[in-house]
Amino acid sequence: MIDSRIKNLLIDFGGVLVDLDMQRCIDRFKELGCNDLDQLLNMYHQADFLMSYEKGLITSEEFRKDIRSMIRHTVSDEQIDSAWNSFLVGVPTYKLELLLQLRQKYNVFLLSNTNELHWEWSCRNAFSYQKHQVEDFFDRIYLSFEMKMAKPDPSIFKAVLEDASINPEETFFIDDSSANCSTAQALGISTYTPQAGENWSHLFDVNR
Repeated sequence: MIDSRIKNLLIDFGGVLVDLDMQRCIDRFKELGCNDLDQLLNMYHQADFLMSYEKGLITSEEFRKDIRSMIRHTVSDEQIDSAWNSFLVGVPTYKLELLLQLRQKYNVFLLSNTNELHWEWSCRNAFSYQKHQVEDFFDRIYLSFEMKMAKPDPSIFKAVLEDASINPEETFFIDDSSANCSTAQALGISTYTPQAGENWSHLFDVNR
């Protein structure tokens, strides 16, 4: 159980809420003739065009142009978008129910390194539960591509703390990256690093 002093939850998206299938994404791009995406995904936190896209430093059109430079034949925007979004599987229903329960007790914030195409897909597909929309599950949503910064840079955490007017000692961060959690801990935020696909509801005294 988390500390009783906690009032605020910062929750990551990829791997914590939404299930991911990197191999499916790699396979879909190989079908399009892009054979090097697996190397780029393995370096996802380095300074390549994928991280630039996560930080909103390039547009979706520029992202597609970079993908096309890796493919020797013509592919449509729709083909690229479909292959890219195949990375995302969906958010399990029990996690959506848990978010709604947590909002009754905590301030719940989403803090995600994500990009425009993935987020647009998620808004359309991942949060359509009992007629809810994505905004129903969080008090505020913080996305790397909108903020022009990304975890584990301390600046993104500081920006969230300031914008939301929350105290780090009263804040709990759930993220599947140990590097992201280490940065949060250095700022006084308590953390938990779940395994891929983990049901982390055991952290809270709520009934699913």
